[in-house]
Parts: sequence; structure tokens; C-alpha cells
Amino acid sequence: MSRLGKRPIAIPKNTEVSVVDGLVTVKGPKGELSLAYRPAVKISIVEEGVLLEPAKDNIESNSLWGTYASEIRSMLQGVNEHFEKKLILEGVGFKSEVNGSTLKLALGFSHPVLMEIPNGLACTAEKNVITISGASKERVGQFAAVIRAKKKPEPYKGKGLRYSDEIVRRKEGKKAS
Repeated sequence: MSRLGKRPIAIPKNTEVSVVDGLVTVKGPKGELSLAYRPAVKISIVEEGVLLEPAKDNIESNSLWGTYASEIRSMLQGVNEHFEKKLILEGVGFKSEVNGSTLKLALGFSHPVLMEIPNGLACTAEKNVITISGASKERVGQFAAVIRAKKKPEPYKGKGLRYSDEIVRRKEGKKAS
């Protein structure tokens, strides 16, 4: 049984939620998101908010019940206030800049790394901090992970891209004897 799924999800002011033919659509002041869901979970709108319940008592329904509840909660939060991830770029000569819808990174390679910023996401680069924001928690986290994968932080000097709340465990180098 899902603890998250049992309680109805409150709908904030200025937010509309509609459920039509296997698609949940959430509209808010900062965007619109939709989620296609399986018929293993029944989603309905009641006066307390959005109510989810499993269609059958089987493993699939029970596992999707809490997952969909969590996704709808993050959709409601994202259309009212955007999610944000920050990446810190450390290293001599490492730079980042945003040109229109392209993120340009200088990561110590022989060429600059160019990345297209997906629709629905905003990206800024100030000094050595890259900030990604958007309504979809999943898309913000995925794009931040793709950027970080270009140059993960190395454990000896700490050079590379890391999340702002990430702690890089440093290793001790070779000792001269």
C-alpha cells in the first residue's frame, strides 16, 4: 500500500488539473505539463484534490500507485514554481556561456563542447555556475546529469563539473619517498 497514494493531492490556487483518456494535464502560471498513465491506476479529481487508487490488487498497480502520486505532486509544484539545479565548473581554463539556445563549454578538450538547451528549460551561466530551471523536475534533472557527464569531477584535484550540493571526496596523491 502506498502512503503517498492514499492521501488526495491538494491543487494549489491558479492551477487547473484535467484527466482525459489516460492523460493528466496540469496548467499553472509558469507552464503546462502532461503525463500519460496506464489504466492500472485510477486517477480522479475530487473536491479535496487529485485522488489515485489502484484499479486491481496486483504488483503492477501497487507499484505505479505511489509513482504516479509522486509525479503528479512534482507536476503541480513545477507549474507554480520552477525546479532548479546548479552545476559548478572547477578547473583552470574551464568556461561556460549561453548563446541563444546553445550552451558552450570549454572543458579542457581540444574543442568546445556545444549542447542544445531543450525546449521548456532555461539555462544561465554566470562565472563558473550553470543554472538550469524549468517546470518539469525530470527534464531539469536529466539535462543537468547530461551536462555533468561531459566532465565528471576527478578525485585528485576536484576539477570538472559537479552539482552545487555535491561533495567530492578527495584522494591523496603519490608521496615522494
